[in-house]
Amino acid sequence: MSRLAVPGTRSADPRPERPERPDRATAGRRRPRLPRSTRHRLAADAGLLAAATAFAIPLVWLVLSSLDTEATLRVRLPKSPTTDNFSAVLTDEITFTPMLNSLLLCGGATLLAVACAALAAYPLSRFRARFSRPYLLTILFSTCLPITAIMVPVYGLFVQVNLIDTMYGTALFLAATQLPFAIWLMKNFMDGVPKVLEEAAWTDGASWLQTLLRVVLPLMGPGFTVVTIYTFIMMWGNFFVPFMLLLSPEQLPASVSIFTFFGNYGAIAFGELAAFSILYSTPVILLYIMISRRLGGGFALGGAVKG
Repeated sequence: MSRLAVPGTRSADPRPERPERPDRATAGRRRPRLPRSTRHRLAADAGLLAAATAFAIPLVWLVLSSLDTEATLRVRLPKSPTTDNFSAVLTDEITFTPMLNSLLLCGGATLLAVACAALAAYPLSRFRARFSRPYLLTILFSTCLPITAIMVPVYGLFVQVNLIDTMYGTALFLAATQLPFAIWLMKNFMDGVPKVLEEAAWTDGASWLQTLLRVVLPLMGPGFTVVTIYTFIMMWGNFFVPFMLLLSPEQLPASVSIFTFFGNYGAIAFGELAAFSILYSTPVILLYIMISRRLGGGFALGGAVKG
Protein backbone atom coordinates (compact mmCIF):
# COMPACT_ATOMS: atom_id res chain seq x y z
CA MET A 1 0.00 0.00 0.00
CA SER A 2 1.19 3.49 -0.72
CA ARG A 3 1.63 5.83 2.15
CA LEU A 4 -0.64 8.84 2.08
CA ALA A 5 0.76 12.09 3.37
CA VAL A 6 -1.34 13.63 6.06
CA PRO A 7 -1.98 17.32 5.51
CA GLY A 8 0.10 19.54 7.85
CA THR A 9 2.75 16.85 8.47
CA ARG A 10 6.18 16.29 6.91
CA SER A 11 6.67 13.58 4.36
CA ALA A 12 8.01 10.29 5.67
CA ASP A 13 10.53 10.02 2.84
CA PRO A 14 13.80 8.98 4.58
CA ARG A 15 16.03 10.46 1.88
CA PRO A 16 17.62 13.78 3.01
CA GLU A 17 17.26 16.83 0.88
CA ARG A 18 20.42 17.66 -1.10
CA PRO A 19 21.55 21.27 -1.02
CA GLU A 20 21.60 23.02 -4.31
CA ARG A 21 25.03 23.24 -5.86
CA PRO A 22 26.15 26.75 -6.79
CA ASP A 23 27.02 27.48 -10.33
CA ARG A 24 30.70 26.79 -10.97
CA ALA A 25 31.16 30.05 -12.90
CA THR A 26 29.61 32.07 -10.08
CA ALA A 27 31.59 30.23 -7.42
CA GLY A 28 34.85 30.95 -9.25
CA ARG A 29 34.18 34.69 -9.26
CA ARG A 30 33.35 34.96 -5.57
CA ARG A 31 36.22 35.38 -3.12
CA PRO A 32 36.04 35.47 0.64
CA ARG A 33 36.30 39.07 1.92
CA LEU A 34 38.56 39.93 4.81
CA PRO A 35 36.94 41.27 7.97
CA ARG A 36 36.86 45.02 8.33
CA SER A 37 39.18 44.96 11.35
CA THR A 38 41.75 42.98 9.38
CA ARG A 39 41.57 45.40 6.46
CA HIS A 40 42.05 48.36 8.79
CA ARG A 41 45.02 46.68 10.46
CA LEU A 42 46.66 45.92 7.10
CA ALA A 43 46.13 49.51 5.95
CA ALA A 44 47.67 50.83 9.18
CA ASP A 45 50.63 48.47 8.81
CA ALA A 46 51.14 49.61 5.22
CA GLY A 47 51.10 53.27 6.29
CA LEU A 48 53.58 52.63 9.09
CA LEU A 49 55.83 50.72 6.70
CA ALA A 50 55.76 53.60 4.21
CA ALA A 51 56.61 56.11 6.95
CA ALA A 52 59.44 53.90 8.26
CA THR A 53 60.83 53.59 4.74
CA ALA A 54 60.75 57.36 4.27
CA PHE A 55 62.76 57.80 7.48
CA ALA A 56 65.13 54.90 6.80
CA ILE A 57 66.24 55.90 3.30
CA PRO A 58 68.12 59.08 4.39
CA LEU A 59 69.80 57.15 7.21
CA VAL A 60 70.86 54.40 4.81
CA TRP A 61 72.25 57.02 2.44
CA LEU A 62 74.13 58.64 5.32
CA VAL A 63 75.86 55.39 6.31
CA LEU A 64 76.67 54.27 2.77
CA SER A 65 77.90 57.69 1.64
CA SER A 66 80.21 58.02 4.63
CA LEU A 67 82.08 54.93 3.37
CA ASP A 68 82.22 56.07 -0.26
CA THR A 69 84.71 58.63 -1.48
CA GLU A 70 82.69 59.10 -4.70
CA ALA A 71 79.32 59.47 -3.02
CA THR A 72 76.44 61.27 -4.73
CA LEU A 73 72.80 61.86 -3.88
CA ARG A 74 71.95 58.35 -5.05
CA VAL A 75 71.59 55.53 -2.52
CA ARG A 76 74.10 52.92 -3.67
CA LEU A 77 76.60 50.50 -2.21
CA PRO A 78 80.17 51.81 -2.25
CA LYS A 79 82.44 50.06 -4.73
CA SER A 80 85.31 49.97 -2.25
CA PRO A 81 84.24 50.88 1.32
CA THR A 82 86.79 53.05 3.07
CA THR A 83 87.11 55.31 6.08
CA ASP A 84 88.93 58.07 4.21
CA ASN A 85 85.97 60.43 4.69
CA PHE A 86 86.23 60.11 8.48
CA SER A 87 89.99 60.61 8.33
CA ALA A 88 89.48 63.78 6.29
CA VAL A 89 87.06 65.39 8.77
CA LEU A 90 88.69 64.30 12.05
CA THR A 91 90.74 67.45 12.44
CA ASP A 92 90.75 70.24 15.01
CA GLU A 93 89.47 72.82 12.56
CA ILE A 94 86.65 70.76 11.06
CA THR A 95 85.36 68.56 13.89
CA PHE A 96 86.96 68.79 17.33
CA THR A 97 86.82 72.55 17.90
CA PRO A 98 83.24 72.98 16.55
CA MET A 99 82.05 69.97 18.58
CA LEU A 100 83.60 71.41 21.74
CA ASN A 101 81.94 74.75 21.03
CA SER A 102 78.60 73.00 20.58
CA LEU A 103 78.95 71.13 23.87
CA LEU A 104 79.84 74.31 25.77
CA LEU A 105 77.14 76.39 24.09
CA CYS A 106 74.27 73.90 24.26
CA GLY A 107 75.27 72.43 27.62
CA GLY A 108 75.43 75.80 29.34
CA ALA A 109 72.19 76.98 27.73
CA THR A 110 70.45 73.72 28.73
CA LEU A 111 71.48 74.04 32.37
CA LEU A 112 70.27 77.64 32.46
CA ALA A 113 66.96 76.86 30.74
CA VAL A 114 66.16 73.81 32.90
CA ALA A 115 67.02 75.61 36.14
CA CYS A 116 64.84 78.61 35.25
CA ALA A 117 62.04 76.30 34.05
CA ALA A 118 62.00 74.42 37.37
CA LEU A 119 61.86 77.65 39.38
CA ALA A 120 59.06 79.02 37.18
CA ALA A 121 57.02 75.81 37.00
CA TYR A 122 56.95 75.19 40.76
CA PRO A 123 54.65 78.09 41.74
CA LEU A 124 52.51 77.50 38.65
CA SER A 125 51.99 73.87 39.70
CA ARG A 126 51.52 74.34 43.44
CA PHE A 127 49.64 77.62 43.75
CA ARG A 128 46.27 78.37 42.17
CA ALA A 129 46.01 81.96 40.98
CA ARG A 130 43.43 83.77 38.89
CA PHE A 131 45.75 84.39 35.97
CA SER A 132 47.63 81.07 35.98
CA ARG A 133 45.90 79.57 32.97
CA PRO A 134 46.11 82.75 30.79
CA TYR A 135 49.77 83.00 31.76
CA LEU A 136 50.40 79.39 30.72
CA LEU A 137 48.58 79.93 27.42
CA THR A 138 50.68 83.03 26.81
CA ILE A 139 53.83 81.01 27.45
CA LEU A 140 52.67 78.32 25.04
CA PHE A 141 51.80 80.93 22.42
CA SER A 142 55.28 82.42 22.66
CA THR A 143 56.73 79.09 21.51
CA CYS A 144 54.89 79.50 18.20
CA LEU A 145 56.67 82.73 17.30
CA PRO A 146 59.17 82.14 14.47
CA ILE A 147 62.74 82.85 15.43
CA THR A 148 63.29 84.81 12.21
CA ALA A 149 60.64 87.35 13.26
CA ILE A 150 62.56 88.43 16.37
CA MET A 151 66.12 87.92 15.14
CA VAL A 152 66.56 91.44 13.72
CA PRO A 153 65.69 93.31 16.96
CA VAL A 154 67.66 90.76 19.00
CA TYR A 155 70.70 91.35 16.81
CA GLY A 156 70.38 95.11 17.27
CA LEU A 157 70.03 94.67 21.04
CA PHE A 158 73.09 92.41 21.22
CA VAL A 159 75.14 94.99 19.32
CA GLN A 160 74.16 97.76 21.77
CA VAL A 161 74.91 95.71 24.91
CA ASN A 162 78.16 94.24 23.47
CA LEU A 163 76.93 90.63 23.49
CA ILE A 164 77.48 90.00 19.80
CA ASP A 165 80.12 87.34 19.00
CA THR A 166 80.13 86.04 22.60
CA MET A 167 79.47 82.46 23.67
CA TYR A 168 77.66 83.41 26.89
CA GLY A 169 75.40 85.88 25.09
CA THR A 170 74.44 83.30 22.48
CA ALA A 171 73.85 80.69 25.20
CA LEU A 172 71.62 83.17 27.05
CA PHE A 173 69.47 83.74 23.97
CA LEU A 174 69.28 80.01 23.18
CA ALA A 175 68.08 79.35 26.73
CA ALA A 176 65.46 82.07 26.37
CA THR A 177 64.12 80.57 23.14
CA GLN A 178 63.61 77.13 24.74
CA LEU A 179 62.41 78.38 28.12
CA PRO A 180 58.64 78.70 27.37
CA PHE A 181 58.15 75.09 26.25
CA ALA A 182 60.46 73.87 29.03
CA ILE A 183 58.26 75.62 31.60
CA TRP A 184 55.14 74.06 30.11
CA LEU A 185 56.61 70.54 30.16
CA MET A 186 58.09 70.93 33.63
CA LYS A 187 54.79 72.13 35.05
CA ASN A 188 52.90 69.15 33.63
CA PHE A 189 55.41 66.68 35.09
CA MET A 190 55.43 68.50 38.41
CA ASP A 191 51.65 68.14 38.72
CA GLY A 192 52.14 64.37 39.09
CA VAL A 193 54.07 64.68 42.36
CA PRO A 194 51.75 64.40 45.43
CA LYS A 195 51.58 67.62 47.36
CA VAL A 196 51.28 65.76 50.67
CA LEU A 197 54.98 64.92 50.46
CA GLU A 198 55.85 68.61 50.37
CA GLU A 199 53.56 69.29 53.31
CA ALA A 200 55.42 66.65 55.29
CA ALA A 201 58.72 68.32 54.41
CA TRP A 202 57.34 71.72 55.44
CA THR A 203 56.28 70.22 58.76
CA ASP A 204 59.89 69.14 59.33
CA GLY A 205 61.04 72.71 58.75
CA ALA A 206 62.15 72.58 55.11
CA SER A 207 61.89 75.72 52.99
CA TRP A 208 60.19 75.78 49.61
CA LEU A 209 63.56 75.71 47.83
CA GLN A 210 64.70 72.69 49.85
CA THR A 211 61.37 71.02 49.11
CA LEU A 212 61.81 71.64 45.41
CA LEU A 213 65.39 70.34 45.30
CA ARG A 214 65.07 67.39 47.69
CA VAL A 215 61.48 66.20 47.23
CA VAL A 216 59.87 67.34 43.99
CA LEU A 217 62.75 67.13 41.52
CA PRO A 218 63.99 63.68 42.66
CA LEU A 219 60.47 62.24 42.39
CA MET A 220 59.96 63.68 38.91
CA GLY A 221 63.33 62.41 37.73
CA PRO A 222 62.09 60.89 34.41
CA GLY A 223 60.14 64.05 33.58
CA PHE A 224 63.10 66.25 34.47
CA THR A 225 65.24 64.10 32.18
CA VAL A 226 62.75 64.45 29.33
CA VAL A 227 62.81 68.24 29.60
CA THR A 228 66.61 68.26 29.69
CA ILE A 229 66.94 65.99 26.64
CA TYR A 230 64.37 67.90 24.62
CA THR A 231 65.97 71.24 25.41
CA PHE A 232 69.47 70.01 24.59
CA ILE A 233 68.43 68.40 21.29
CA MET A 234 66.56 71.50 20.12
CA MET A 235 69.63 73.62 20.85
CA TRP A 236 72.07 71.10 19.38
CA GLY A 237 70.44 71.32 15.95
CA ASN A 238 69.94 75.09 15.96
CA PHE A 239 71.71 76.69 13.00
CA PHE A 240 70.20 80.14 12.62
CA VAL A 241 70.90 81.64 16.06
CA PRO A 242 74.67 80.86 16.24
CA PHE A 243 75.03 81.77 12.58
CA MET A 244 73.66 85.27 13.29
CA LEU A 245 75.19 85.99 16.70
CA LEU A 246 78.65 84.39 16.38
CA LEU A 247 81.10 85.92 13.91
CA SER A 248 84.51 84.46 14.78
CA PRO A 249 85.25 81.15 12.98
CA GLU A 250 86.91 79.69 16.07
CA GLN A 251 83.69 80.10 18.08
CA LEU A 252 81.27 78.54 15.59
CA PRO A 253 79.51 75.35 16.74
CA ALA A 254 79.22 72.20 14.67
CA SER A 255 75.72 73.12 13.50
CA VAL A 256 77.22 76.10 11.65
CA SER A 257 80.56 74.63 10.60
CA ILE A 258 78.73 71.91 8.66
CA PHE A 259 77.91 74.66 6.17
CA THR A 260 81.55 74.64 5.06
CA PHE A 261 81.02 71.34 3.21
CA PHE A 262 78.83 73.15 0.69
CA GLY A 263 81.27 74.69 -1.77
CA ASN A 264 80.81 77.22 -4.53
CA TYR A 265 78.90 76.54 -7.76
CA GLY A 266 76.96 73.67 -6.19
CA ALA A 267 80.01 71.52 -5.41
CA ILE A 268 79.35 69.43 -2.31
CA ALA A 269 81.63 66.86 -0.67
CA PHE A 270 78.88 64.31 -0.02
CA GLY A 271 81.16 61.68 1.51
CA GLU A 272 82.76 64.05 4.01
CA LEU A 273 79.39 65.65 4.72
CA ALA A 274 77.91 62.24 5.58
CA ALA A 275 80.87 61.33 7.78
CA PHE A 276 80.67 64.64 9.66
CA SER A 277 76.89 64.24 10.08
CA ILE A 278 77.38 60.86 11.74
CA LEU A 279 79.96 62.31 14.12
CA TYR A 280 77.69 65.29 14.78
CA SER A 281 74.76 63.01 15.70
CA THR A 282 76.83 60.78 18.02
CA PRO A 283 76.54 62.85 21.26
CA VAL A 284 72.75 63.00 21.08
CA ILE A 285 72.49 59.25 20.38
CA LEU A 286 74.82 58.39 23.25
CA LEU A 287 72.88 60.68 25.58
CA TYR A 288 69.63 58.92 24.72
CA ILE A 289 71.17 55.44 25.15
CA MET A 290 72.53 56.30 28.59
CA ILE A 291 69.18 57.47 29.96
CA SER A 292 66.72 55.37 27.93
CA ARG A 293 66.48 52.78 30.71
CA ARG A 294 65.58 55.45 33.22
CA LEU A 295 63.00 56.97 30.90
CA GLY A 296 61.26 53.61 30.58
CA GLY A 297 60.90 53.31 34.34
CA GLY A 298 58.28 56.04 34.64
CA PHE A 299 57.34 57.70 37.91
CA ALA A 300 57.96 55.29 40.76
CA LEU A 301 55.71 57.01 43.30
CA GLY A 302 54.00 53.87 44.53
CA GLY A 303 54.38 53.54 48.30
CA ALA A 304 55.68 57.08 48.73
CA VAL A 305 52.53 58.16 50.54
CA LYS A 306 51.87 56.18 53.72
CA GLY A 307 48.47 56.02 55.28
